[in-house]
Amino acid sequence: MRIAVFSDTHGRTDGMLRAVAAEKPDAVIHLGDCERDLRPLRERWPELSVYSVSGNCDYNAMEPDTAFFKIDNVTILATHGHRYGVKLSLDPMMNAAYFGGAKLVLFGHTHIPYNKEELGIRVLNPGTAGMGMRSTYGMVELVNGLVAACTVKPIPEE
Repeated sequence: MRIAVFSDTHGRTDGMLRAVAAEKPDAVIHLGDCERDLRPLRERWPELSVYSVSGNCDYNAMEPDTAFFKIDNVTILATHGHRYGVKLSLDPMMNAAYFGGAKLVLFGHTHIPYNKEELGIRVLNPGTAGMGMRSTYGMVELVNGLVAACTVKPIPEE
């Protein structure tokens, strides 16, 4: 199972759409800011599985800002991260992941890519897919109930 992970698109969807066209993932997870940015993705690929959480810039959000998903037998904690204070420390988020049984944590908010394993849990922040000098996204590969690979990639050029 290949999952494309985006965060902080902030109304700029072209890069996300180019990445999905290039990667052809089995699913997409969007980590908030802005959840409405998923509309063109869902219109273009209606068969694509799409998961999302809201961010601090998603006013009147329909989605929660944190959610646990089980995909391909892997428990995933997906959060924008602002409620956990990820700009100061990852500890509160990692505590929630650990006690929630997550094997993969996905977060955004900082606009800075992060890809490490901590406490036996893979932690990925795909950076920002819509703002800044370096727009990025994440790719996750799940195989037989394990997190086989996590990478951060630059958004493809036009």
